[in-house]
Amino acid sequence: MTPNQIMFILFAAVIVVFSILAVTSRKILRSAIFLLFVLVSTSGLYFMLNFQFLAAVQLTLYAGGIVVLIIFSILLTSHINMKFEPVGLKKVLFSALAVIAGALLAIITILDYNFSATTKAAQEVNMRIIGKSLLSTDYNGYILPFEVISILLVAAMVAAIVIAKKGGPASTGSDTIKQK
Repeated sequence: MTPNQIMFILFAAVIVVFSILAVTSRKILRSAIFLLFVLVSTSGLYFMLNFQFLAAVQLTLYAGGIVVLIIFSILLTSHINMKFEPVGLKKVLFSALAVIAGALLAIITILDYNFSATTKAAQEVNMRIIGKSLLSTDYNGYILPFEVISILLVAAMVAAIVIAKKGGPASTGSDTIKQK
């Protein structure tokens, strides 16, 4: 085995294991930390593929920005010790069916696609073209999707904080009746 194959297997194993841990952990802070490991390992795969720009975006935007924002929102709403409720058998069954269906769809799509090798030489990456594409509003521009995603993320974080502040784990239905 070559070192690249060993690193790929290591990154893939980390991604699979920590993805499963992120969605099955009952502690919210642990889930966020497991998500951080998944995102950092994904950027490692991008570095192995020589997609340095995509790897840097993955590290700074997702691993550095989103996960830190999630962790700060958990700490600010003081739900650090909060545990998720146990998942019922019905939810586990439907989730497993959805995962199996998604995996089958992905595997079938990959196996049906005719991957062909190219004889063209690799093109030089021009950072000016990438930067202008990211900031462009033309046909191939990405400024509008970036702005929409940023507004969506801000709205989601504000909504999560508002919901967390309103109904903390200490408040129950009988408490709200007594307050009125």
